[in-house]
Amino acid sequence: MIWFGPAGNPSSFYDKGYKHSWEMPQWLAELGLNAYEYQCTKGVLLKEETAARIGEECRKHNVRVSIHAPYYINLSSTEKQKREKSIDYILETLRIAKIMGAERIIMHPGYVSGISRETALELAKDTFLSVLDAVRAEGLDDITICPEVLGKHSQLGNILEVVELCSLADYLIPCVDFGHVHALTRGGLKSKKEYLDILKFIGQELDQERMRTVHMHFSRVEVGKGGEKKHWTYADTQYGPDFEPLAEAILELGIEPVIISESRDKMVEDALTLKQIFEAAASR
Repeated sequence: MIWFGPAGNPSSFYDKGYKHSWEMPQWLAELGLNAYEYQCTKGVLLKEETAARIGEECRKHNVRVSIHAPYYINLSSTEKQKREKSIDYILETLRIAKIMGAERIIMHPGYVSGISRETALELAKDTFLSVLDAVRAEGLDDITICPEVLGKHSQLGNILEVVELCSLADYLIPCVDFGHVHALTRGGLKSKKEYLDILKFIGQELDQERMRTVHMHFSRVEVGKGGEKKHWTYADTQYGPDFEPLAEAILELGIEPVIISESRDKMVEDALTLKQIFEAAASR
């Protein structure tokens, strides 16, 4: 099973008269999608009863739900208070995920600011170990944490760093944002081989199961000197990457990822486009 869905709610959802996120799962299922990434990027602001209803609707319509944790998590901050707050933000996201029935949360690892990448990674690993201790203490370790590959050089979270963070516990799964990889490599994702290299690296460094069930974000991204500048839609073909080679890599490896579209306000429409591209590749 391959899981396709959007990150958040596009304007088209509201244009059709819908008002509540708990209405998303039925709409997505009717369109032929089966995943939904609820956005807590600005904080865990929803009520527990709302989270429970979203989860109930997802289960009813066979939509797999995940949650994106707040953007301001920074495991590598040089300020101890910010690292401690980041632990709290992750736990807060996990608690609402438990209520929602979300199997995964996605989180940004942090930043590289005034220190070396090596020092930033060591800080992040130390903080993340504290996160994992707290997670076990609360009995929240049945929810997968997915550190995300980020797109700016000032951020901590290239593919090597994310895999190293995921090596700290066997239930951690990378979230590979291929638009971000494309930005970090200045347009380096062009052929099936580049996608295969990334996915096989995850399998070799972690294990085959985590490669098989890897979490993916996908959108076309504008690239600048610092890496990622802006997300665009799949129709904005002046930007990369293309999805077809990734679809071919997924088929060659026989894996079953969750694929979340992060296209600019067209995440549902483009999730459908990605699904159609995959199905066309599978039928060849």
